[in-house]
Amino acid sequence: MSRIFISAAHKSSGKTTLSIGLCAALNQQGLKVQPFKKGPDYIDPMWLSLAAERSCHNLDFYTMSHDEIVSRFCEYANPADISLIEGNKGLYDGLDLDGSNSNAALSKLLHAPVILVIDARGMTRGIAPLILGYQQFDKDVNIAGVILNQLGGRRHEQKLRAVIEHYTDVPVVGAVHRDPSLEIIERHLGLMPSNESSTAREKILQLGRAITDQVDLNKVMQIAQSAGPIPGQADEVIDEVSSQQDIRIGIARDAAFGFYYPDDLEAFTRSGAQLIFFDTLADTQLPEIDGLFIGGGFPETQMRRLEQNEKMRHSIHHAIENGLPCYAECGGLMYLARSIQWQGQQHQMVGILPGDVVMHERPQGRGYIRLHPTTNSLWPINADSDQEICGHEFHYSALENLPDNLIYAFDVKRGTGIDGKHDGIVYKNLLANYAHLRNTRQSPWVHGFVNYVRQCKIMMNDVRRGES
Repeated sequence: MSRIFISAAHKSSGKTTLSIGLCAALNQQGLKVQPFKKGPDYIDPMWLSLAAERSCHNLDFYTMSHDEIVSRFCEYANPADISLIEGNKGLYDGLDLDGSNSNAALSKLLHAPVILVIDARGMTRGIAPLILGYQQFDKDVNIAGVILNQLGGRRHEQKLRAVIEHYTDVPVVGAVHRDPSLEIIERHLGLMPSNESSTAREKILQLGRAITDQVDLNKVMQIAQSAGPIPGQADEVIDEVSSQQDIRIGIARDAAFGFYYPDDLEAFTRSGAQLIFFDTLADTQLPEIDGLFIGGGFPETQMRRLEQNEKMRHSIHHAIENGLPCYAECGGLMYLARSIQWQGQQHQMVGILPGDVVMHERPQGRGYIRLHPTTNSLWPINADSDQEICGHEFHYSALENLPDNLIYAFDVKRGTGIDGKHDGIVYKNLLANYAHLRNTRQSPWVHGFVNYVRQCKIMMNDVRRGES
């Protein structure tokens, strides 16, 4: 399995843009490129998926065991010509002091050679001790090459190449010059999601051409092919696939809602669900479904259009009020509230949740979280019901004007949730939380949700037969 790990000396070095460009450039050469992203991020994987034309999968120490990371990686990397793993933050950055969940730790777990992206603005001779320090800090990390980014011109590039060649043994595999046209628009949660950008494919083609011109793709492939076998490779665990697709799950997917892990969507299918995608902005009513999943996204950027689609809002309100099982995360929770206030404007939403969403200048909840399920949980999230649930949250909004008698599914042990103490509002067959959950061996929430939808469908059919 040819593979490379793209990391950086520090955050905001341009590694995501370069990773997107590498995926596009290698894909344009006819190679099967399998992208991966370290951590729980949704937005970068959307761009990487579009560039590689293959779903990007997340690898996350916080929600996955080492064995699961290895087996998940091998499952998707095996059919590819090259796998590209994009790190988050800097190479040695991570949650714990010992670096056990750092980018470096993931590169060592997967025995993936690292290509280090360095933002070289204002640097000349000082780049040498930077590279040497990164090599010496952990000699088990294989820093196999560097890509210089944000260069000021040919003269700047020549100086840096001479310094690196003289003082280090790390090859320069690319030198990307500063070009504002290559930048992707950012907003409060990072890059603008590709599902909102009408020019995303054009931008990816442009990045692919720039990388082809300024990065030695042959060297990149040589480094990737130098990766040896993964020692102690975990046995692949294939989840049992349901023999019948007897449940229809509606999933909102459009410019407002697009934060879904491909593994989770696959888990729905394995659990016996047909996925029925619909558009909250363009469709006027829900499709014929047995359950509803509204994931995260940026409903605040589409709040005027969401309000204008009054028929869809009423359709969702009516369905949940009449017992349709529904799960909503973050952006989905915001959409189900009474209103969203942002930048001096307020727009009406579905109104099934008795609260108003207010956007703030600073994050109201950010980072990894731990939740403990209460007795009000509608379905089991974890394999062990007494075990805490690991996930993440990242929201600039807060849910305000809530009544005191709400029922919550989770007690917050780490993080913010809805009020600092609770998350997961339960109303009839609806569960809505700020938490983003990941379907893993430890937390097979998708299987629990599908089974709950199935039980609700059986009960509803029994009621209908009784009435007839």
